[in-house]
Amino acid sequence: MKSLVLLGAVLGLSASLVSGVVLAHGGATGIVKERMDMMEDMKESMKSMSDMFSGKADYDVETVKSAAAVIQRNSGHAITKLFPEGSLQHGSEAKPEIWKEWDRFETLALQLQRYSAALAKAAGNDRAAPAGGQMGGSGMMGSGSMMGSGGMMGTMMGTEGPSDEHLAEMPAEMVFQMVTDTCSSCHTRYRIEE
Repeated sequence: MKSLVLLGAVLGLSASLVSGVVLAHGGATGIVKERMDMMEDMKESMKSMSDMFSGKADYDVETVKSAAAVIQRNSGHAITKLFPEGSLQHGSEAKPEIWKEWDRFETLALQLQRYSAALAKAAGNDRAAPAGGQMGGSGMMGSGSMMGSGGMMGTMMGTEGPSDEHLAEMPAEMVFQMVTDTCSSCHTRYRIEE
């Protein structure tokens, strides 16, 4: 009798855990759940890095590299393939604008992959602003620098943005901000807020 009660308790607990996972994704199944799980992995990686860059946790180069690798692996074509046209089944947080603006959505996914790869490379770089400060003569806003014709903004204003080599040499905090901005741009435009 005790074993039947124990078995019933274990089965009840198991069922509640499974239903809790399903409810966490709003009942999503199939490809919608797959992409939501992937996004959850990226969210956890972003949170760990955000805590470090905001000073809530000690900065650890290897943790940043690992978290950036998770985002890189789950972005680009890895994420776009999980958005077949019209996949708005129950639980999806995707807006139909994704398919109306597919090229833009795909560009953001590829940009996220590129920036997260650069973040992994830049993780060990100084997290502070470059010598001369952000507004100084040799800093980001001075001539020949970020705003100058040969600087980063000059490159960024083109269609490709900064080169991969330039991204890898930037302070890690700046590259992290580019990753964050890309995530935010995509979510603002293509995700239904809870």
